[in-house]
Parts: sequence; C-alpha cells; structure tokens
Amino acid sequence: MHRSRAIRNIRLGIKNLMLHKLRSMLTVLGVVFGVGSVIAMLAVGEGASREALEQIRKLGSNNIILSALKPVEDEQTSGRTAFMSMYGLLYEDEQRIRQTMPAVVRAVPVKHVRKEGRLGERALELRVMGTTADWFAVVNRPVLAGRKLTQSDLDGQAAVCVLTEYGTRRLLATEHTIGQSLRIGGDYYEVIGIVQSEQSSGSIQTPDQEVDAYIPLNVAQARYGDISMRRSAGSQEMEMVELHMILVQVRSSDEVEPTADAIQSMLKRFHKKEDYRISVPLALLRQAEATKRTFNIVLGSIAGISLLVGGIGIMNIMLASVTERTREIGIRRAIGAKQRQIIGQFLIETIVLSTVGGLIGIAIGMMIPWLVTRLAGMPTIVPAYGIVLSLCISVGVGIVFGLYPAVRAAKMDPIVALRHE
Repeated sequence: MHRSRAIRNIRLGIKNLMLHKLRSMLTVLGVVFGVGSVIAMLAVGEGASREALEQIRKLGSNNIILSALKPVEDEQTSGRTAFMSMYGLLYEDEQRIRQTMPAVVRAVPVKHVRKEGRLGERALELRVMGTTADWFAVVNRPVLAGRKLTQSDLDGQAAVCVLTEYGTRRLLATEHTIGQSLRIGGDYYEVIGIVQSEQSSGSIQTPDQEVDAYIPLNVAQARYGDISMRRSAGSQEMEMVELHMILVQVRSSDEVEPTADAIQSMLKRFHKKEDYRISVPLALLRQAEATKRTFNIVLGSIAGISLLVGGIGIMNIMLASVTERTREIGIRRAIGAKQRQIIGQFLIETIVLSTVGGLIGIAIGMMIPWLVTRLAGMPTIVPAYGIVLSLCISVGVGIVFGLYPAVRAAKMDPIVALRHE
C-alpha cells in the first residue's frame, strides 16, 4: 500500500517537472556543476597528493638522508685559479653515527663521481656510486636480473657494478647483460646485476638516479680518491669530498626525528661550517599529509559554494511552483489531502531534481579527471568516498532547500487557495 503510493507520488512529481522541461533543466544545472566540481577537484587533489606521498614513502619513512652541501662561501670563491674546496661528510661521521646512536640499524656511506660508461659505440654519462651492500637494504628497489652487491665484493675489492634498468637499456641493448665487461672512465667492471630506479619528482629528491652504477666503496676510494678536479676557462677548481651521502636507517619511526636531532648536534660539533644537509622523509610525509588535508578542505569549500548556489536555485523554483499551483493545492486539501501528503509531494519533486542533477554531475565529474590525465598527463584519482559524498550532498540539498517550499504549500489555507486565480 505505502509502496504503491510512494511510486505514484514519484511518477506524479516527475510528471509535474516535465511540464516545465527547460525550467527543470536549468534548475538541475546548479547541482550538476556543484557535484561535478566536487568530484573533479577531489580527484585532482587526491592524484597530486598521492603521487607526492608515494614519492616520499619510497625514500623510506624510517630513513634519514645526509648529503654533502657546498658552503656558500666556497661557491663565491670557486672562480679562483687552483682553488681547493674541502667540504662534505667524513668517513668518521659515518662511524660515529653507527657507533654512538643506539636507534640506528644501518649507516650507509656513499661517494659518487661522474664518469662516462662505454660499451663499443654506445656511451652514457653515469653517476658512479661507491657504496656498501647495505645500500640495497635501505634503498629497496626490485632486482630485475643478476644480483646486488655483497660483502664479499667489498672484502675482495671486486671490480663489479650493478646498473639501473635505464643505463642497461642505453649501454647494453642487444648485448648479453649479466657478465658483460663495461668500461667506466678508464677502468673495466663486470656487470653483475640490474636494478630498477626511481625518478625524482619536484622537490622530492630520491637518493638513487636512473644513470647510477653501483660499485664497492673501497674500489671507488682506490680508483677515484677523494679529490676531483674541474677545469673551466682560465681556472681550475679542485674539490675534496670524502663522502657525498650517508643513508641512516632507524629502528622505528618514533625514533627518526629524535635521532635526526642527535645527528644534527653531533655534526655541528665536528664541522666548522654547515657543509651538509639533513633530510627526514618522515617529516616530509607528515607535512605532505597536512597539506593534503588543507587542500581538500579548500577544494571542498569551493565546491560546497557551488552546491549552495544550486540549492538556492531549487528553492527559488519550488517557491515559484507553489505559487503557480496554489489552486491545485487548495483542491487537494479540500478533498481531504493531509499536510504531510502535500509536503511529501513537493519534497519528492525537489529530491528528483537534485538526484538527477547529482547523477549527471557524477558522470561529468568522473569525465573531467579522465580528460585531465589524457590531455595534461597529470595523475588523478577519483575516490569512492567522493562519489558517495557528492550524491548524498546533492540529495541532502534537495531535502533542505525543498523543505521550506513544501511546508509553505502544506500550511496554505484551502479556502484562500481555492479563490486564487
């Protein structure tokens, strides 16, 4: 009984709306744009923030990255002839961190130098990374072929290297990869493995690059030393850097920031100038998550204003509809219709308007992120909660903004309504 009455009321509401197709369509547009903008803005914001969060997570939430940094005063005097610049991290820094910080699980020393890699006619400038086997435990990347560096490679000072996938494709294409002898600079190395690398994105700088070649640290020390020379017009510049990077892995995320503060204090004691930089991915992660929340609130507020405008449009049209149908309301009241039935009739019409607008808005809102991804190459993610939230809001807008016109129609005096022309 109640079900058939509800279906009849819905049909009657749709019929009344179809009597004024253009007006109903224009009323729906406000909700369409509001819901579409909610979904599109959430998709763009979610895609951008998730990409940044993923980049930060790849750095390792339990890691601390120490990098050598050339001081400003050395940059200003670097044009002098035969100038020697000494800066950066020390071998002793890595030992102190490993021996004095109880929360540290691993401390990985790294020194790097730019050298040309060559195999036959193919050449590529590589970033030769002298490091230990622990690098691959801290910077966890998939092994695509062969193996990683091991402690036995360091103990035997083996002339071996692990390449990234990009370097392998550029240098070893159509050749046997594992076991190939690759010339780097003036020395030869046996390729023992291939790993995947991660590209840096914006301000998120990963410790690995796609042109890396990993060799044992003691081999890098013996072959390349700590002093590098760079010549330019009329001058030559020499730099002495023992370590370019130290990766520190901490036992738990709760101990990351206290350990970073302790390392900062220790380095200040043994470095006269600030020739290092400390990056804490966990702090970046928290900052990015806070930025994401703020971004979503701002976008949601903007889209909420659009929905508010759409709701006001619905209320305006329904008030006009009540005025136009005053005589109809008087007749229905005169033959025994109750106030709740009148309220239900007008509420059904507003809910139909807002629901149809919400469904069309969802379709448009899902299409916009797809177009953004296809045309601009920007990652977008349409969250499921955004679709559900948008539909619920659109229905809620219909109820809230349709309630006043419905109550006003229900409280109308039947005698006055019947006299209305």
